[in-house]
Amino acid sequence: MNVVRRMSGCAVAAAVARAGYAGLRRRRRGARWERTNFAGRAVDLYAGPAVTAGVLLGASAVRGPGRGPAVLAGLAAALCGAYDDTRGDHRRGFRAHLGALRHGEVTSGAVKLFGIGAAGLAAGALLRERAADKVLAGVVIAGSAHAVNLVDVRPGRAVLATLAFGLPRGHLAAVSAGAAAAVAADDLGERTMLGDMGAHALGAVLGTGIAASSGRAGLVAHAAVLLAAAARPGTVGRLAGSPGRGPVHSCE
Repeated sequence: MNVVRRMSGCAVAAAVARAGYAGLRRRRRGARWERTNFAGRAVDLYAGPAVTAGVLLGASAVRGPGRGPAVLAGLAAALCGAYDDTRGDHRRGFRAHLGALRHGEVTSGAVKLFGIGAAGLAAGALLRERAADKVLAGVVIAGSAHAVNLVDVRPGRAVLATLAFGLPRGHLAAVSAGAAAAVAADDLGERTMLGDMGAHALGAVLGTGIAASSGRAGLVAHAAVLLAAAARPGTVGRLAGSPGRGPVHSCE
C-alpha cells in the first residue's frame, strides 16, 4: 500500500509537469520567459511553472495528513520564487537583503526569506503536534526550499538532488522527485531552467515529505544541516559546481 501511495503521487506529479512543460513550449510566452544560462545559451523558464503544477497536484493526490502542509508550502514557495524570477535584483546573500531592509528597501530576496520562512513554519505547525517539532519541521521545510535553490547553479543540479533525496523518503517527497524527473532531460540538455519558482516549489514539497517521515532526532539533524547550508551558501554553490548560473537571481 505504501508503494502504491508513493508511486501514485509521483506519477501524477510527473505527468502534470511533463504535460505542462510541453504545453508552455508550444505556446511561447515571449522574452520575459527566456534567460541566458551560464554558458551563454538561451533557455526558457517553463520548467518552473510546470514542476510547480506537478508538485501541487501530485501532493493533492496523496492521502495523509501531510497533503495540506505540502500544498501550502509548495504554493507559497513557488509564488515567492516567481516574484524573484520576475522582479529579482542582483544582491546576493541574506546579509545584503537584510541590510537593504534595514534601510527601508524590501528586496525580492527579503520577500523570499520571510515569505517562505513563514509558510514553512505554518506548514510545520499543521504537520506536527509538539511545539518543538512544529518549529523544527518548519525549518526543514523552508530550509529545503532554499537548499534546492542553492544547488541550482548548473543544468540538472537541482533536479538530480531532488531525485536523490526524494525517492527514498516517502510518498510526499517522491512527489517532488516525479516532477523533477519530468523535466530532467530538458534541464540537463540546457533547454530550460527551473528558476527560483521551480526550485523553491520542489524543495518545499521535498522538505515537507522529509519532515513528515522524520522523528525528533531526524528533524534536528536535517534542520542543523540546512541551517549550516544557508549560513555558508558559497560552499554549497562550489560543491554543486559553480558560484552562479546566469541571471536567475536568488537570495543565497
